[in-house]
Amino acid sequence: MQPLPFYIVTLSHADWDEALACARALPADALPELRLDLFPDRDPESMVTMLKRRCLVSCRRVSEGGRWPDGEEAARLVHLLRALPGRPAWLDLEWDLPLPAPLQAARSHVRLLRSVHVGPGCFDLEARLEALPEGDAWKWVGTASRLGDSARLRRPLAWARDHGLRLSAFLMGPKGIPSRALQAAWGGAFTYAAPDDGPPAAPGQVPLATLRAWRCARLHAGHGLCGVLGEPVLHSRGPAFHNVRFQRAFKDLLYLPLPCGEPEEALEALEALDILGASLTAPLKERLPEALGLPGPLNTLWRRAPGDPWQTANTDAEALDGSLARLDPGPVLLLGSGGVARTTRGVLAAAGRPVLQASRQAPADPGAVAAFAPAGVVQATSLGMASGDPAPFPDLLEAARPSLRWAMEWVYKEETAFAAWALEAGLVLVSGGDLFLAQAEGQSRRFIEGCGGTDSR
Repeated sequence: MQPLPFYIVTLSHADWDEALACARALPADALPELRLDLFPDRDPESMVTMLKRRCLVSCRRVSEGGRWPDGEEAARLVHLLRALPGRPAWLDLEWDLPLPAPLQAARSHVRLLRSVHVGPGCFDLEARLEALPEGDAWKWVGTASRLGDSARLRRPLAWARDHGLRLSAFLMGPKGIPSRALQAAWGGAFTYAAPDDGPPAAPGQVPLATLRAWRCARLHAGHGLCGVLGEPVLHSRGPAFHNVRFQRAFKDLLYLPLPCGEPEEALEALEALDILGASLTAPLKERLPEALGLPGPLNTLWRRAPGDPWQTANTDAEALDGSLARLDPGPVLLLGSGGVARTTRGVLAAAGRPVLQASRQAPADPGAVAAFAPAGVVQATSLGMASGDPAPFPDLLEAARPSLRWAMEWVYKEETAFAAWALEAGLVLVSGGDLFLAQAEGQSRRFIEGCGGTDSR
């Protein structure tokens, strides 16, 4: 019988031919999950045959994130068992259900995964491990309402590993991403991934290529966690940037997006998840340092080990200072009033550049901007993060345009309205991507040198 690979990839495609092509292209460390509820009009046995038996068959109820009506349980089980003549490698049966006779008869050639999806706020995994149903592997799925919730799974996962159990326990939702990515480090035997060419089958499910790039199957208990804290952060380039550098440096650290907008929740997560390095973004650049009793704004925190004092840096300021040195001198129009705007103003003042700042709280008059005759403009608002966002303060930008020679933006989404305006105006543009690379390089160096993940050389 086939062993259970580390990655289970849910075939979530709208079209069966696309799902089949995806399954056939999966690497050896990934097993397709054939969700019968997603293809209700196709014959289960024939789909298993087309997959050459190499699959995990399941059929999810609506209450568990699937599409099979909750009120049709008998029909669901009949449909699930129709896959057995195809001799699938694995079949998923809910944790609390008795073993149907046809499945019991197939146990010589079909391995059994027992699964349970619990409601928000329920953490009954330890109790369930005391009375395991018959099976070859087990899956427990909850929901993360707070970023630190994932830490509640570390102890039972370690216990299962120590007792030789194939267990996966993780939390759905964006705040549950640490539990999916750190599964192997915490003792889990497998984790679920979205197909690279299809949508996630559950909230917080990460594409297979991303999990493999993070080397999640190779993580061990000595790995330390770093990440970007703020909201939103799922779009962040940080994981792709930092994880490659950690791997090149043979540093056992993993960098993840850690969505969290409240400093109290972030404080809880820093300790619950034993975070060693954190990149801070809006709205936490000022609020989290304040909660930690540190002077802000900051964008970088790191420590050697959990419980050690935090070391701090503002690599935003370093990146801005380096960029300014290459730009024409003169006054600067600064748009925005948040943490990154405060950092910008401090760097500009240290460089001796006059600043006129405008924000929603303290608007400026276009006439005053024109008279100020700025040589440069810095876009430090959040506009541009969302698709379709306009450029900020268009009346002020047009008033400044005759004297402007350069523009700079902190948002690093592609093709923002501000960047398009600056290029159309013929200005030298320092993009958000340029600033990101400069500040992230400084962060990576500090994480690699200062965080305590083991050196794997």
